[in-house]
Amino acid sequence: MAKYSRIEVASVMASTGMVPLFFHTDVELGKKVIKACYDGGARLMEFTSRGDFAFEVFGALNKYALAELPGMILGVGSITDAAAASLYMQLGANFIVTPVLREDIAIVCNRRKVLWSPGCASLTEIARAEELGCEIVKLFPGDVYGPQFVKGIKGPCPWTSIMPTGGVSTDRDNLKSWFDAGVTCVGIGSQLISTDILKSQDFAALETTVRATLATIREVRG
Repeated sequence: MAKYSRIEVASVMASTGMVPLFFHTDVELGKKVIKACYDGGARLMEFTSRGDFAFEVFGALNKYALAELPGMILGVGSITDAAAASLYMQLGANFIVTPVLREDIAIVCNRRKVLWSPGCASLTEIARAEELGCEIVKLFPGDVYGPQFVKGIKGPCPWTSIMPTGGVSTDRDNLKSWFDAGVTCVGIGSQLISTDILKSQDFAALETTVRATLATIREVRG
């Protein structure tokens, strides 16, 4: 069962401005990644469920976060059906992120008051997601649409909260362009938690990068 309500999760997404994305089959390595992000100031982590037995890894990581990292909120991404969403919520997932808009996922998440963020790529999809109770819409793939798309959406729909994933980097100019366009937060995967860091296991460097990225986000927000 989720520890944090969808409103609490949405609030942390909005206040910190960043959701790191990560997947690995090694539980112990995963713990070190989450700890480095936590020590760098991140309070959210999207575990991207893309491998066999990923749910077992997530369960172990979520238990670790609950026991050792107060205030760290773990959720799951790359969810494509209601059954998978329900499984992860049984393991305590605090939010569900999807690459597509699925009403069956909306129903099971809303029933448990768990935040769900569907991947949308048009104003029609965004509007439908909001009608289904979505707090923060995922713009995916972000690099296909870019900040100008967000700016265009925010004109007629200023109430819409958007989180681009894909096409977001730790570079200041990139982050500034997204936040100037009006995004609520950004999802960053390999641009933040790189394969080089995972291979070298340089978790001090990861902590430094996370801290610097969050500082940049605070700066560009003004």
